[in-house]
Amino acid sequence: MWFFGSKGASGFSSRSTAEEVTHGIDGTGLTAIVTGASSGLGFETACVLALRGVHVVMAVLNTGPGSVAKVKEDIVNKVPGAKVDVMELDLSSMDSVRKFASEYKSARLPLNLLINNAGIMGCPFMLSKDNIELQFATNYLGHFLLTKLLLDTMKNTSRESTREGRIVNVASEAHRFSYSEGVRFDKVNDKSSYHWFQAYGHSKLCLMLHGNELAKQLKEDGVNITVNSIHPGAVRTNITSYFNSFLIGALDAMTKYIYIVKSVPQGAATTCYVALHPQVTGVTGEYFSDSNIAKPLPLAKDSELAKKVWDFSNKLTD
Repeated sequence: MWFFGSKGASGFSSRSTAEEVTHGIDGTGLTAIVTGASSGLGFETACVLALRGVHVVMAVLNTGPGSVAKVKEDIVNKVPGAKVDVMELDLSSMDSVRKFASEYKSARLPLNLLINNAGIMGCPFMLSKDNIELQFATNYLGHFLLTKLLLDTMKNTSRESTREGRIVNVASEAHRFSYSEGVRFDKVNDKSSYHWFQAYGHSKLCLMLHGNELAKQLKEDGVNITVNSIHPGAVRTNITSYFNSFLIGALDAMTKYIYIVKSVPQGAATTCYVALHPQVTGVTGEYFSDSNIAKPLPLAKDSELAKKVWDFSNKLTD
């Protein structure tokens, strides 16, 4: 991470906002899916992509009565004329992911950009509808399955449009603090040793390993799609909704005095930079922080482990 807002090789820093890193970029003709787009970093990412002319499909958890209109209203109020659609997606449910992918393909929409942004953090031990530890299911496995199901659509779009497709996995520096064994192939659902922060780091480490393996496969096959992971920075959003009120109050008190805590526009900057900026053309299998290439935990670059995670994930989702 670049120290106290100093600019990196890209010309941007931790203080840069999503609008700043995409200034002057024309995304007209591109279509993007942004998961977790109803609030926080996902909403800001959707707004800035729409501002640059991208057709944004906002994948959101709750599309109950009136909620679709509300989500559309929120983004159009911020970006008049935004081209946006809203679709329901519960990443903790494989059935929901499959339904989303099926409806998306039935709509015959192209897909240039896939922003795997949605996530949860800090929940007590819980199982998903598919009986998988909830943070692993939501933050990682749902995105793995979504990417797998939509990959042919991305390949077709890239081939027909002759434009590079980009997949952006919103990971975290927390990947450095996974469980001591790194990836828990045999203990994903081990309640007795569950720790909320290590489980969060575990899900993000797997997301990065998946991205690296997919980047390798696409490159070997000559497919014009890049896959990169990013760290948005420390941003106070509703990802902390599982925390108790005392802890939230303490965090709020501390962040008033900590300069490294980012605003939401700053937190969405790296996602938007990797999704749209021409500097990132052809760059794949990398980890970005503060809109610059960064060094992840060496374990996150382990190609053998990445392949093992890929195979493990295929078995879980099949």
